[in-house]
Amino acid sequence: MTINGAEQIRSAVRERYAAAATAVTQSTSCCSPDVGAGQGFGAELYLIEQTGDLPAAAVLASLGCGNPTALATLEPGQTVLDLGSGGGIDVLLSARRVGPTGKVFGLDMTPEMLDLARRNQVEAGVTNAEFVLGTIENIPLEDASVDVIISNCVINLAADKGVVLGEAFRVLKPGGLFAVSDVVLLRPLAPELASLMSLWTGCVAGALVVEDYRALLVEAGFEQIEIEPTLVHDRGAVERLASTLPLPENLSRETALDESTGAAANAFIRARRPA
Repeated sequence: MTINGAEQIRSAVRERYAAAATAVTQSTSCCSPDVGAGQGFGAELYLIEQTGDLPAAAVLASLGCGNPTALATLEPGQTVLDLGSGGGIDVLLSARRVGPTGKVFGLDMTPEMLDLARRNQVEAGVTNAEFVLGTIENIPLEDASVDVIISNCVINLAADKGVVLGEAFRVLKPGGLFAVSDVVLLRPLAPELASLMSLWTGCVAGALVVEDYRALLVEAGFEQIEIEPTLVHDRGAVERLASTLPLPENLSRETALDESTGAAANAFIRARRPA
């Protein structure tokens, strides 16, 4: 993909998530307020025991496709990095678990999301977290400085996933854990669907086929790789998504539904940097 193409995708994602941050009370899915992806996205994926005492804005701004804090066994004193931290829900939850001797970094490229996350941090009284402006393709942390990386429906939005996974490997300590929620494809999408920018920024068309995701993790140097689909997007979910999106003139809505049903899934992805 060209530099211009990657920046076009990045700008589209930034614009959509900036809008979600400023309209957070209307945002309940990873696909932002105007794309109702249906069940399996957003704040509904967290237990009330986790979110009950968090700021309401942090919960409403949960725009992900899973609960990555359920994937990783965090321990006191660890350093955690959340790639694409959004409104900060996973950072705040992780900060509780690593305790005052630990540290959690939230990395996001959208200033509006960072402002929201910092307000949520102050409201929650969390002092062992830091929100940083930057991209997941160029993580502004030192080599081998992080024990655990988490992320929630963000890596699929990147134009070059190989670069992202290479950066994640770089900043993890030897033996460090990569534990993310993401959208994956169980089979390739038709090119005309995969090219839709609105689908890319809505978490579907930018997703990798499972075996391609695994291959990129191996290429980056990871081992002990697990990719576990947790929720396949059925026809109802796809239909809700398609009803909000413009389609090319040569692609009927029925064809789009047939092509997309069962192709995408929420997934848990785990891997380790070798010790």
